[in-house]
Amino acid sequence: MVLSYPVIITSFLISFALVLIAMPLWIKRAHRAGLTGKDMHKADGRQVANLGGLVVIFGFLFGTLAYIAIDTFVIAHTNIQTYVQRDLGIMAGLVAMLILTILGLADDILGWKLGLRQWQKPILALLAAVPLAVVNAGQTTMALPLIGRIDIGIIFPLVVIPFAVSGAANGFNMLGGYNGLEAGMGILILSALAYFTWINQYSHIAVMALCMVFALLAFYIFNRCPAKVFPGNVLSYPLGGLIAIVAILGNMERIAVVLFLPFFAEFVLKLRGGFRKESFAKIRYDGSLDAPYPKIYGLEHLAIRILQQFKRRVFEWDVTHLIFAFEILLIVFVLVIYRAL
Repeated sequence: MVLSYPVIITSFLISFALVLIAMPLWIKRAHRAGLTGKDMHKADGRQVANLGGLVVIFGFLFGTLAYIAIDTFVIAHTNIQTYVQRDLGIMAGLVAMLILTILGLADDILGWKLGLRQWQKPILALLAAVPLAVVNAGQTTMALPLIGRIDIGIIFPLVVIPFAVSGAANGFNMLGGYNGLEAGMGILILSALAYFTWINQYSHIAVMALCMVFALLAFYIFNRCPAKVFPGNVLSYPLGGLIAIVAILGNMERIAVVLFLPFFAEFVLKLRGGFRKESFAKIRYDGSLDAPYPKIYGLEHLAIRILQQFKRRVFEWDVTHLIFAFEILLIVFVLVIYRAL
């Protein structure tokens, strides 16, 4: 496998290069076509190109397909059947991603005010679990507290996979609205999952995760504050779904749950507001941000409150970076616990 490392890196470079080259073209075309959205945290109310996630998905897909081609024609050699079976899970994951991309695109087209209703999104996202369920992806043996390891059999593809994919896709979509936030969180979580899957002999799943990481790194150049392009739901849905897919295929469900804690917190806080409170902050005259409500209805609001204890003026990038810091602490915690076991 060591000899194939330089070849595998090619798939990462394809994902990165495609997004880096195509994104400026998309930004220009989006402005001409009116595919823009208001930057809610800029005092001038500027219009920013939207649906940049389509380019990210494009780069990710071609990078991953390049890896599968390398796996088939370069690495497999005479043992091709083993590699074809191994890559079947990746192909199922790609189909699931495309279904979530279509769901996100539909939500974007309808608009964030008139988009799909809250109860419709998790139900429609269940469709994305079908490709993984029909190939019986993942391992049906699970370790449960006080019980030990049990084989849940058919319950895994019929219940666990749909719940995980739909929950992750919708959960990831809740935490956003700040320049660079979705892309940065995706980079952090998928990089961590790639590391754990790689050291646990699921290198092919690690490569899949890293193809998205490199696509997101290129996207982050344009999406960081001040953003030139927004990801749209067309990226947030499949990105959340990919986290679940990597965890399932790489048998990293417990680690993924810990890394996903900020999104669980966001769900609880949004539930507190009946899912009617927005994550956006209130803009002050000088461009700094303030909490939009007396109470906290999102992790973004909590970040603003914490930062205000240390800074007189809180800006959008401060909120984003603090949430990144929360996630990095979780990654460090998982690394420490994992090495201690």
